[in-house]
Amino acid sequence: MNEGSRSVRQARTSAGAVASGGRPIITQLMIAVNVLAYIATVVQSGSPMNNQRSSIFVETAMIPGLTAAGEWWRVVTSGFMHFGLIHLALNMAALFVVGPVIEQELGKLRYSAVYFLSLLGGSASAFLFGSVCPTYAGASGAVFGLMGALLIVFKRQQRDISTIVVIVVLNLVSNLFTNASLLGHLGGLVIGGLLTLAMVKAPRQNRNAYQIGAVVAAAVLLVGMFALRAAQLDTAAEFLLEYNTCR
Repeated sequence: MNEGSRSVRQARTSAGAVASGGRPIITQLMIAVNVLAYIATVVQSGSPMNNQRSSIFVETAMIPGLTAAGEWWRVVTSGFMHFGLIHLALNMAALFVVGPVIEQELGKLRYSAVYFLSLLGGSASAFLFGSVCPTYAGASGAVFGLMGALLIVFKRQQRDISTIVVIVVLNLVSNLFTNASLLGHLGGLVIGGLLTLAMVKAPRQNRNAYQIGAVVAAAVLLVGMFALRAAQLDTAAEFLLEYNTCR
């Protein structure tokens, strides 16, 4: 019986993950990290709605000028900071709904790559194309990356994507009337969607090599975006000149 079990080929998803999947451990872990980070800022600031006054928040949110000056950890850590309880709740609710679907389809390793590169895609887009003035924070880049991934997965499975398209468009349009970062959301959406497309379209032969190549290509693109903006802000004088236009 054991020998027979070993000889049975396990069902695979379009990305090559084992179809059984198991618990969405990575999604649960990301939610836990985001919630714990928020709690830490609330405890330190003494306010659930004005937690951005916390020194943890100040030292980890993405401020383009400080990031370009060498504080590069901000492009990652900012994805775990949130402006108040509502901001956190909206992002975690979306992650709770969308995350397990994509984790099941891609598998834990591929899913982790899509999540973090989408997070960086949001940071890179806001960093390169945005102003030096705002403070950027939130898991929205990663969440929109997963929405982009969901569009690709559903399209691949020949399922109706109209509802997802409407939700994405409404969220992007709402950015025009709020303080949310449209650039950050678009950056995450594009990276998550394209990376997932590359993963599900990879041929079965040499699938892993193609998928690793797609991850490396996305990482190189993002590094180039960060480097380009850093070069534009390579002197204190240039940064101050642009920063003064925000006041």
